[in-house]
Amino acid sequence: MLAHRSAARVVVTSHRRSPHHRGAALECRASFFGKLFGGGGDSKMGAAASTPSAAGASGRISRSGFDLTPLTPEQRAAEAARLTPLQRSVTLDHGTERAFTGATVDGTKWDAKQKGVYVSALGGLPLFSAAQKFDSGTGWPSFWAPVDPEHVELRVDRSVPFMPRTEVLCAKSGAHLGHVFDDGPRPTGKRFCINAAALRFVPQGEPLPLPPKAEE
Repeated sequence: MLAHRSAARVVVTSHRRSPHHRGAALECRASFFGKLFGGGGDSKMGAAASTPSAAGASGRISRSGFDLTPLTPEQRAAEAARLTPLQRSVTLDHGTERAFTGATVDGTKWDAKQKGVYVSALGGLPLFSAAQKFDSGTGWPSFWAPVDPEHVELRVDRSVPFMPRTEVLCAKSGAHLGHVFDDGPRPTGKRFCINAAALRFVPQGEPLPLPPKAEE
């Protein structure tokens, strides 16, 4: 998939797209998810977010056709207000859920094996596919790649003395997701160790959530 080409980069940088490029990117969503799951694609999977938000009209669009325009403080606060204290601790305060106990904001268990896409609990940006999920034995959802490398940002985390790590954040909302390590399976060799509390699971065949509306 797309993810392994830059999975080892410490910072993922997104570029502005021309209106023509943005239109072409939006049209590619059905084929993008078709390739992600195999077969000819599922038109319903990308239909719910097929139109860019007002902010995205002059903002950033990923190569797979999703709006990366950062959430405003008001949008971020409105999204966070829907979360539980644990979910807010993880996404906003860089917290960590207990191993082997996690569940996504919709209640999907951390070790679920259903086909679908994991989107950000803040903003709904698609982050990881169940097709890239594997059992790492750690007790947290683990993936060998994101659905699109532009959908995550990687930063050096020095919060633990003498043990620098690479933090994973949502590129749209800035929400803390987890960390990435170099002990994963092929083809990337990466292990994206992610808190279930930072994710929402969208089963295959269901529409992706609409992005938050821009402020008028």
